[in-house]
Amino acid sequence: MSLARAETRRLFRRRFTSVILISVLLILAATAVGSFFSTEKVGETQIAAAKAEAEANYQEAVKTVAADKQRCLTENPGNAAACDWPDPSPSDYDYTWYMPETFNLRAEYPTMITLLAVVLAGAAFLIGASFVGSEWNSGGMMNLLLWRPRRLQVLGTKLAVLLGWFTGLTLLLGALWTGIFTFIATSRGTTEKMTGGVWQSFGLTGLRGLALVVVAGAVGFAMASLGRHTGMALGALVGLGALQIGVYIMAQLAGAKYPEAWLAPMWAYAWMFKEFEVFDYNSCNFSADSGCEPDKFVLTWQVTGVSLAVVTVLIVGASLWAMRRRDIT
Repeated sequence: MSLARAETRRLFRRRFTSVILISVLLILAATAVGSFFSTEKVGETQIAAAKAEAEANYQEAVKTVAADKQRCLTENPGNAAACDWPDPSPSDYDYTWYMPETFNLRAEYPTMITLLAVVLAGAAFLIGASFVGSEWNSGGMMNLLLWRPRRLQVLGTKLAVLLGWFTGLTLLLGALWTGIFTFIATSRGTTEKMTGGVWQSFGLTGLRGLALVVVAGAVGFAMASLGRHTGMALGALVGLGALQIGVYIMAQLAGAKYPEAWLAPMWAYAWMFKEFEVFDYNSCNFSADSGCEPDKFVLTWQVTGVSLAVVTVLIVGASLWAMRRRDIT
């Protein structure tokens, strides 16, 4: 039996893998079902109802203001100016605010792509860490190296099998995800303004999501291999979260301009949505046209992409180096 085929069997025979993948499918199914039943297609009936509700609220506001003015005049005779506040305007009650929730494929699907990527990235991290960490912990890695005494080939094949299957799973679920939400938009929302450029943008967002899944799987795998235990990867994840909170608090106390830029989730956001803007509201750039504008820092997907690549290469490289140099005990 080839090493790749043996690793594939090990990957999918693990109960933890099955539990995580089933959980992923349940989360995605719940999201799709919730999106379907929480939205509806907007037609003439819904528009008429929204306009009627907006008009009713406007008339109610007019009556309320008139009553308040009369009460004010009664309580303050001879001081009419104090009670002369403006009447409500119809523009204050835009009927679009009263429209039912509908699914706009062009506007909302990028968020759904990101949700899919984040869920799969979490699954890849956990399964990757468990895939190699449990074998180190149980002594299975020693037995495997007795059968195939090539350290880097064994570890590299395990990593390649993990990332290969998650790449295929991400592409498959991505295609199904697109079909599901296209159906939801067609039946319960709108597909207006969908052009070839929009679909291309969706595809590029999906590719960035795929890269996020691959990076998460590789980092989880490499961290568990470095520590020779699944808990190493999970502990590193918890430690990163605690460190992020500490850095954010210290940056605020130190008066740093953009403390949010130190948070890893913001980097992931910038990667998926192309950029993330951070503002320093303690600053003021005054102009006659726009008034006081705060300083702004833009975190771009190019910067975050290079950072993710460097971190991944360093961690995976360290795990391969440790596999080559350390004793197998």
